[in-house]
Amino acid sequence: MPNKTVLITGAAGRIGAVIARLLHAETMDIVIHYRHSAAGAAALVRELNQIRPRSATAVQADLVKPGATTHIIASAVTFNNRLDVLINNASSFYPTPVVTTTEEQWQDLIDTNMKAPFFLAQQAAPHLRTQSGCIINITDIHGQRPLRTYPVYSAAKAGLVMLTQALAKELAPEIRVNGIAPGAILWPEELAQEVKDKILSRTVLGYKGEPADIARAVKFLIEDADYMTGQILTIDGGRSLFS
Repeated sequence: MPNKTVLITGAAGRIGAVIARLLHAETMDIVIHYRHSAAGAAALVRELNQIRPRSATAVQADLVKPGATTHIIASAVTFNNRLDVLINNASSFYPTPVVTTTEEQWQDLIDTNMKAPFFLAQQAAPHLRTQSGCIINITDIHGQRPLRTYPVYSAAKAGLVMLTQALAKELAPEIRVNGIAPGAILWPEELAQEVKDKILSRTVLGYKGEPADIARAVKFLIEDADYMTGQILTIDGGRSLFS
């Protein structure tokens, strides 16, 4: 894995940052995309560069703005004159009850969760093809089982699942495209304790996962999954076994 350059969207914090640290520890160079989290991105870049000089950089962009995907990929390629892995991690996530959902909310959720990953893949494909690289999309178990009061988010993640499969066909054989569907990993800040308890009661393993569980799955898809494409790894402690 030495010398590989990885672009991770939404990587200034949370799961994206954990993925960045793990892949960096595997001697990969990291391009951290962020939208508003400039301080978090700068701190992570400093942390990684202190470990290994000139091994990380950051790029700012709002994924829903015209030209953003072109800017992100160009910046990522300029860092090391190559791109080996694209990880579509950035995502908008908030409830949209049917009776109150606005067109702006619809557009934001579809754009960040499905449109941006498509056009990032489009822009990255020539560079990934040169390196026999791969794309990893962070989907969600609710892309297959809708989450109550989150119909637009659930639909957008369902679209990303299908997009993962479609891109795997379109970009083969040079580029592998897979996805990871997390379950209960990081709780939304506003989630009530009784809701958390209910979710865990319907999780076979009985406890919440950790961002490192997702990061290790990402590492597997990059390092050990040469004969795997168009697949979604479900990392949910058995939550999806319940109807």
